[in-house]
Formats: sequence, structure tokens, C-alpha cells
Amino acid sequence: MKVYLAGPITGISWGEATDWRTGVTEELAKYDLEGYSPLRGKYYLNREKSIAPWYNDRPMSTPKGLVTRDRFDVMSSNMIIANFLGAKVVSIGTCMEIAWADMERIPVITVMEPDNIHIHAFIQELSGYIVPDLDEAVDITVRMLTQ
Repeated sequence: MKVYLAGPITGISWGEATDWRTGVTEELAKYDLEGYSPLRGKYYLNREKSIAPWYNDRPMSTPKGLVTRDRFDVMSSNMIIANFLGAKVVSIGTCMEIAWADMERIPVITVMEPDNIHIHAFIQELSGYIVPDLDEAVDITVRMLTQ
């Protein structure tokens, strides 16, 4: 089963955007679940200290390319983990991904602190679960998809 790993990317480094996704993917793999990162296949961004909103010289990173693949990934997933931990600005892309998931009735687990910038009625209502850390998000995902 496929778990889409949503979360902020713009304005943060490659490591900040990928490290948590790698860790969650490794945990999910222990239960034969696949973590899907919106950054897979985009290793060309690995030296970025602050990832731009898009890159017109890279087909998968143009505005159209980003939306096309991310929407496909969300709509073909069994679950979404949206990680907003430490977000400094609102992640419009992640909010869209949560909305797409809700439209398809794909469960969303949102990870954020009680005072996170993403505290909003829409995020609260479209999230099946709101938890304070990634370990709890993984635990819920495993229990929903494997037991």
C-alpha cells in the first residue's frame, strides 16, 4: 500500500525536506508499506539550501509538472501523512494535497504542534487525525493499513 508523504518543501534545504521522509519510508517498509516522496526522482535539487517554488528548466519541477505528479501520487495513495512540524510559512502545496486526498476520501494524518501556523478550520476538518509527532503518525498508518 502507498503512503504519500506531504509537507513543506519551498524555502527549505534538500536535507530538511528529505530526511524525515526517508526515516518515515524506512519505518513503513518494515510493514510492507511504501512511502512516496514528492522529491523522488529530483535528486538534482540535492545541493539546494533553499528549494525554490519551481524550476522552469526541469520538466518535473515546473508548476505543471509539480501539480501533475503530486496530484497523481495523492489520488493513487491509500493514506497521506502531512508533516507540518516546524513550518515557518504556510505550505500551500501541502494544503492542496490534503484537499485532494479528502476529495477522494483518502485518510489524512496531519503532524503538527499545537501552535503551528497551519492551525486552520479546513486542516482540522480534513485531517482524520492530528498528532504531535511522526512516530504516532506511522503507528496510526500501520494500524490502519495492516491490521
